[in-house]
Order: sequence, then structure tokens, then C-alpha cells
Amino acid sequence: MAAIRAAQLGFSTACIDAWSTDKGTPALGGTCTNVGCIPSKALLQSSEHYEHAGHSFADHGIEVKGLALNIGQMLARKNTIVKQNNDGIVYLFKKNKVTFFHGHGSFTKAVEGGYEIKVVGKTEESIVGKHIVLATGSNARALPGAEFDEELILSNTGALELPAVPKKLGVIGAGVIGLEMGSVWRRLGADVTVLEALPTFLGAVDEQIAKEAHKLFVKQGLSINLGVKIGEIVKGKNDVTVNYSDDKGTVHVAVFDKLIVSIGRTPNTNGLNADGVGLKLDERGFIAVDGDCKTNLPNVWAVGDVVRGPMLAHKAEEEGVAVAERIAGQHGHVNFNTIPWVIYTSPEIAWVGRTEQQLKADGVAYKAGTFPFMANGRARALGDTSGMVKFLADATTDEILGVHIVGPMASELIAEAVVAMEFKASAEDIARICHAHPSLSEATKEAALAVDKRSLNF
Repeated sequence: MAAIRAAQLGFSTACIDAWSTDKGTPALGGTCTNVGCIPSKALLQSSEHYEHAGHSFADHGIEVKGLALNIGQMLARKNTIVKQNNDGIVYLFKKNKVTFFHGHGSFTKAVEGGYEIKVVGKTEESIVGKHIVLATGSNARALPGAEFDEELILSNTGALELPAVPKKLGVIGAGVIGLEMGSVWRRLGADVTVLEALPTFLGAVDEQIAKEAHKLFVKQGLSINLGVKIGEIVKGKNDVTVNYSDDKGTVHVAVFDKLIVSIGRTPNTNGLNADGVGLKLDERGFIAVDGDCKTNLPNVWAVGDVVRGPMLAHKAEEEGVAVAERIAGQHGHVNFNTIPWVIYTSPEIAWVGRTEQQLKADGVAYKAGTFPFMANGRARALGDTSGMVKFLADATTDEILGVHIVGPMASELIAEAVVAMEFKASAEDIARICHAHPSLSEATKEAALAVDKRSLNF
């Protein structure tokens, strides 16, 4: 995004990226396109169709006989979608006249007029840029003593490539990746056990929403264990043994066919030669930047997972565009208070702004309004009435401070809340806007009405 926007603004722009397919051809798009957002959503969708065919279609009068899973075709479809996105970026680079270098880029030295960058690919070459934007992303964090082999102990990369459904799947970490990947393989038939070190479930999510989500996931069949302390992990020939103690201190030994480790991500700065040019990293290894994404080096910028803030693809994109505009002398802008978060489980979880526990901790007087999807006509027609919409508004001004959703299509519904908060809307503003009937978005309107205790349909 930074390269495309810079090119649109008239800069001679080069983008360096080392991602490759199995055949060694360029695979533009980084983690998001290749082993993150895009392939995970493809598998989530496929697995959801499979579960509906096996369990939900009968309610609609659709009888499915001889239901079978073709995991090879499912993975092939996922790979096709990834390639379509890769090819789309190639097209956008050509359209915007961005020069692409396939290889690993690193600083060589500061030179007159900018910085010399070495690109190591099939050949080695050097280019000079006046402004450098670092968008090197992040890597999955390994658990000490349980390094990734992508065969038995899996990161997000291996979790997206399993050639068969494991009978017993362990997931260490109940965050976004752990829950999404655990959901995929549970729907396809795996017995999934989630082990989470924290004593609370989804601590960053509004507590009421997190409790509702936890209840729904357990009902679906996910075994979620909180307050777990992981002990020794032993890799066998065809399985992985995990020793752990639960929140009461009882020791357990679990044997899994596969183990997904999703305990966070670390900034990808290896091989940049940061020391060689004096690029400052913070104590956690992130590239140190100011509020405008400037590093300590003149004309060197950094965006995305490799800097502070949420590790979200859309946050990275917004920063990339903003930096390109700042280089051009414009006033690029990113509002961290209105960045939406989404967990693409079923039901989906999405939120923007502050949670109820954050408002309490900050001493902010607020009003809350909720509306359940079980009272929404479109949700009933869809056959998915789980979850709710929750609004939090300032007790005095009625300005929307946070919106939290667990339920069908939460990832799409949250956009209205983001727009409303960006324009400093009040709950009353949303309550007064006409929403189409029947639609899931009516739950948003009703939750806004509930802030003033005047919901019409519940």
C-alpha cells in the first residue's frame, strides 16, 4: 500500500519482497496474503460450509446424503485464492508503475541522496532510495523447547497446510489465530483442545462479549482451558505430548496428533542490518518510531507489525498510505482509536473503541445498550441467532465510546460503528438512522436505542 500510494503521488518507487511460492516464483503480499488473513478466511469459509452441510442444512429442508470431505480440493481452493491476490498485487504494481525486486532487502550504508539497499535474490544488486519505508512484518513466536517444524508443531503457516484432519489437535494460545485455526479443524472433525495461559478468555475483548463467545465456543465443542501452565513438550514420531498444569495446579498429560502454537508474533528485523546504519530498535525488538512512523534515521520510516500498535493488516495499510502522503508533504492520518478488530470465528467477534472494563478503569461515566440477535428477523432467517450487539456511550454527551459485536457477519457490521465514531456520532444518531428491514444491521440500531432504554424489538 505504501508503494502504490507513493507511486500515485509521483515518486519513482521500488518495492522489495522475498516471499516465494514453492516453485520459487514471487508471491507478493507478505504474511497477510500468503499465510495469514487471506488463506485463513478461505479455510474458515470452506469449513463453515462443511459444518452447515452436515448439521444445519436439514433445518432448511435440504437433505445431504453421502457427505464427504475432500481436503485436497479445499486446500487447492485456498491456494487459488492466495494466487489471485498475489497476481492482483502484480497488476497493481504494473498499473501504478512500481518497480518490483524479488529478494531480501537490507541496508548497506547511508550515501549521498539517501541509503543504499542491497537486494539478494537470484542475483545480487544494489539500489538507492531517498526515502526508505520498512514494512517487514512479523513472525510467529515459538515456544522455547517446541520450535516449529511445520509437521507436528505448527505455526499459522503449517496450520493452513494440514493434508488431513488430525484426530486430536492441540492449540496453545486462545488468541485470534488459535481460535480461528482451532475452529477450522474442529468443524472438519478434529477433537480440539485449547490451552491458554491467561486466567481470562479474550482479555482484550469486552468482558460481556467474551463471556458470550466462550459459552458459544464451548457449546460447539472446543475444549478451552484457561490459567494453564505449559510444562515439557515432547515430540514423538507421529505425535506431540504436552505436559501442563491447570488453574488448580493439577498436572495433565495430553497427546496430540498435531500441535498449533499461537502465542503471539515477534517483529521481523533479522537481516535488515539495522546495526550497520544505526537504526534504533526498542527493548522488544520493534523498530522505534514516533507518532508519524519516523525512525531515528532521517528519511527512514517504518509501518505495520514491525512497529508499535496492533498487529493488524488494515492498520499496516493505513500507516503505509499515511507515510507515503507525509513524504509528499501531505498530512497522512491514522486514528488508532477507531481501528476495528475482528476474530473470524463463528460467530464472529468484532469491536472498535473502548471496552466496558476500560471505561470503568478510566473512571468514565457511560451508558450501555445491548440487543440480542435472537430478536433479529434476518438472523432468524439465516438460522444464526447467537450473540449480540453492544453500544457504550458517554453518559453526558452520548458520544459513542465503543461498539462490540459477537454474532453473524460482525466483521461487516462493525464498519458502521467505525464510521460513526470517526465522525463523533452519538448513540442517538445511530438510533435515528433508518436501517433496512430485515437486516442484521437493525441489531446495531436497536442496541443504540437500548442505550436510552428504548429498544423497540426486545
